[in-house]
Amino acid sequence: MPSSVPTATVDAIPADAVLLDVREQDEWDAGHAPSAQHIPMGELTARLDELPADAQVFVICRSGGRSARVTQYLNGNGWDAVNVDGGMQTWSALGQPVVSASGQDPQVI
Repeated sequence: MPSSVPTATVDAIPADAVLLDVREQDEWDAGHAPSAQHIPMGELTARLDELPADAQVFVICRSGGRSARVTQYLNGNGWDAVNVDGGMQTWSALGQPVVSASGQDPQVI
């Protein structure tokens, strides 16, 4: 991960934070944070208007690689974005809530 990417630990994310999940649809369906907004990384540039321009955005993926790239892109284009260290793997491991859109027990894939 590039050193210029701001990063936050899961426990440092405010409860009312804008959380952007950039994983693929199948990953999202299997398990995601209840309050997260879902825009897959490959769709981001076409859907930038869905992101708040006046709020800090915490970006999450499975382990932190994709979200680091998205964070760097957003910060280079006027947003205040922060990468979530360890991604959904760490989120889940720390006991943060995870819900499923598939009807199955939630899991991080």
